[in-house]
Parts: sequence; C-alpha cells; structure tokens
Amino acid sequence: MKIATIVGARPQFIKAAVLSRSLQSRPEVSEFLIHTGQHYDRDLSDVFFRELMIPKPAYHLGVGSGPHGQQTAQMLEGIEEILLAERPDCAVVYGDTNSTLAGALAASKLKILLVHVEAGLRSFNRQMPEEINRVLADHSSDLLFAPTAIAVGNLRREGIEKGVHLVGDVMYDAVLQYGRVADTKSRVLQMLHLTTKQYVLVTIHRAENTDSAHQLQVILDALREIAQHLPVIFPAHPRTRQAALRFGISLQSPGLQIVAPMGYLDMMMLEKHALAIITDSGGVQKEAFFHRVPCVTLRSETEWTELVSSGWNRLAPPINPETVVAAIEAALRSAPGSGNHLFGQGRSAEQIADILLERCTAWKPYPQLPASLNA
Repeated sequence: MKIATIVGARPQFIKAAVLSRSLQSRPEVSEFLIHTGQHYDRDLSDVFFRELMIPKPAYHLGVGSGPHGQQTAQMLEGIEEILLAERPDCAVVYGDTNSTLAGALAASKLKILLVHVEAGLRSFNRQMPEEINRVLADHSSDLLFAPTAIAVGNLRREGIEKGVHLVGDVMYDAVLQYGRVADTKSRVLQMLHLTTKQYVLVTIHRAENTDSAHQLQVILDALREIAQHLPVIFPAHPRTRQAALRFGISLQSPGLQIVAPMGYLDMMMLEKHALAIITDSGGVQKEAFFHRVPCVTLRSETEWTELVSSGWNRLAPPINPETVVAAIEAALRSAPGSGNHLFGQGRSAEQIADILLERCTAWKPYPQLPASLNA
C-alpha cells in the first residue's frame, strides 16, 4: 500500500512525524512525503525534519510565500503532477494551511482516497484563510480523523458523518514521545538564562495580527508592559519580523527578548517551563494545555473551544493594550484549569494507522486515474 503524505508547515511536520512512525512499523505500507515548501525558512522546516527524524521528502516543491491564490495554485499543480506519476492508494493531509487545501483538491480530483488528520475544527470565522481551508478539506475527504468530540459534532452539523473517526490529537502523541528527548537534549533555558516558571513565552504569526499595523502595535505595547515585570521570550516568526519592518514598529524593548524561531525540542522546553504562554497559534494553544501552562490567545475566537471552557485558555483580541495586559495578568494569577484527556490518551497515531490500513485496503478507486483534471 502506497501512501502520499502532504505537508508544508511546522505543525504538519510534527503531526506527520508521529503518524509516519506508526506507519513505518507496518511492512505492508510504503509512504512518501511531499513537502510543498510553504515554510521554507530553515528554522521553520529543516530543523523539524532533523529533530523529529522525519524521512527526507521524496519531493520538495519549494513554493515559498506569496498571495494565497498564487501559492495554492503552484502547490496544486506540483502535487497533481506527483500524484499522477506515483499513483498512491491514498493521500494524507493535515490541519488547515494552503498546503492542506492544495493536497485535498489534487487528491480528490484524481479520485485518490483522501485522509484529513485534524478534521472538524471550526472557528466560525470565514475571514480566516485557515477556516476556508479546513472546511473545504473536510468536505472533500473520505476519511476524517477528528481530535475531539466537539470536532465530530461540527462535522455532523455540516452533514458529514461517513468516514468520521474520533481518535484524539496526534500532537499529544508527539509531546509524550518527544518530551523526554527534549529534557535530555535541549539547552535552551541555559542558553537564554531562564529560570523555570519565571518568564512568559510569546508566538505571533497569523495574518490577522501581522497584516494589521494597529493590532501588531497593540500586541507589542502589551508585551512591553508585561516585560517590565517578567522576562518575555519572543521567538519571532519571519512574517512577524517583516510586518514590523514594513509598518515601522520596533520589536526592541527592555525585558523583551527577541530570538530566532526555535526547533521543536527547544520550543517544547520553553513552553513546558513558561509561567504563561501568549500566542495566536492553534497548535501552541494545545501544547500549552499539554504542558499545563495557562495560555492567552490573541484572537477573537478559537477553533479549540475546549481549552477556553476548561479554563486553560482565554481569548484576548488585540483591540487595545489594556485589554491584552489584563488578560495576561489574569492568566498569570489563574488557578489550574480542568480536563485531563480532552485530546485522547496519546495513542492517536496508532488508531489512525489501524483505520487507514483497513480502509485503504478496502477502497475501490476509479478504474483508471484521469490523465488530467479535464478528463
């Protein structure tokens, strides 16, 4: 059985690493990786493949950044060509990026069994490109692996029930599998002269924050206020650095330590030992919960509503610095939230691999793949 795995961004590398490990233990499976190049920075791509021991991609499209339509079109063209040449039994996509959408469109058009890992998430904000991507991927998929019961409910309300499986979250698998490795190998706390539970960790990268001069300025003003009392560690995403430069916003401030993007193991250590985490990332929200660290999400909504209702996460849309500072201070004072197994037991990848093998084996593809999308 041949499986095509399509990835392009940091969270997808982590998820793919865990599932690939489960698939590699099964002799009947042959997997090859297509890297779209959506995250082309070495700090956002190569280091993850190295640290997580992900097999080298069989194909690297090198698409890089660009407008959504242009980027997705280039990915779609490249993925389609590869799928036509390789003719896999199924294609696996992850999450909600443009790489996800391009892989979903290419595989579904070619009548290849399409598998969506992390299906059913909804922020109910169609202004977010990620929301469009995840909705379209879900409605194109044959197998949908949902991380939570809420995700299953979201799919059901949209009329998607066939092929849906509640399996938990593969990112929780990753934290359990790589946590001890990080404890042994990472020296990031010593390198940055940090003491456990005496600093705040920040990640900002979403377009809604980096494309708005006002919102980015609000976030930086709030961080400067917090940095007067606690060290603030800010691994700055390339998009965030470019936006700050474009808007003439300084990232420098006493107590605010701007560092390069981190590899997975170093980032895990920073998350695990932080007093609180401030982010606009869906994946980091979950990782904060896995490490039992209070989180503030700089958005008006989140696709991970379980984290808000359980008390581990709070929303703070960057309208003004005072609102954001108040939310961060509340998180710093907060008691531990509830919920131990919101995202499964840490065996999600094994469950997905078992179902995948069963369904791929039984899948009856069209007699012959079309030679082109016009066929």
